[in-house]
Amino acid sequence: MTGPAIRVIVADDQQIMREGLVALLDLMDGIEVIGNVGNGEEALRVIAQDPPDAVLMDLRMPVLDGIETTRRIAAEHPGVAVLVLTTYVDDESIAAALHAGAKGYVTKDAGREQIAAALRAAAAGQITFDAAVSQRLVAAFNHTGEPAAAPPPARAVIPGLTTRESEVLSLIARGLSNAEIAAAMLIGEATVKTHANNVFMKIGVRNRSEAVRYVYQHGLAD
Repeated sequence: MTGPAIRVIVADDQQIMREGLVALLDLMDGIEVIGNVGNGEEALRVIAQDPPDAVLMDLRMPVLDGIETTRRIAAEHPGVAVLVLTTYVDDESIAAALHAGAKGYVTKDAGREQIAAALRAAAAGQITFDAAVSQRLVAAFNHTGEPAAAPPPARAVIPGLTTRESEVLSLIARGLSNAEIAAAMLIGEATVKTHANNVFMKIGVRNRSEAVRYVYQHGLAD
């Protein structure tokens, strides 16, 4: 790997987990662990002294938990990316982390390559979720698990989007595929792809996962 290594702090209250993560990341090319801490206050203190590129953040910690720590990092150190690494994949935890400013959310079932890739993405300003979290995000907008029979009422969800683009974004957020959106809106699948690409460009995202996160963060779900 060329270029400087990504400088990372590991925050986890379980010492054996923290030490294991440090050992794992130390084996990864292009990643340098510059500190490890057991709670949010320690993380903020270390960051203030020597800001890393990213923090691998547990959610449940004493003194100051991962959610509040993430919120303070986003406010006080906007150049430091937070990647949540946790056992919790419930809707409340995911929503709280995203609203606090986390750049990604990965479960502790993830492999070392996945964690390393997520850290690199977060440090580069990209949004990343593992498969379990993506499924929860999609489920949050599709409670019945069934494709919508018809598009939502036409409305401009975001200034700058056309009515059709707004409808497509809403259906993407519900977890529908391009084919399902085409059937619901009575348009061609190629047209759906065109609308989706226009939406991604206008709201500044690159894929469906980022679009779902955008909708979730901005309270735009129906």
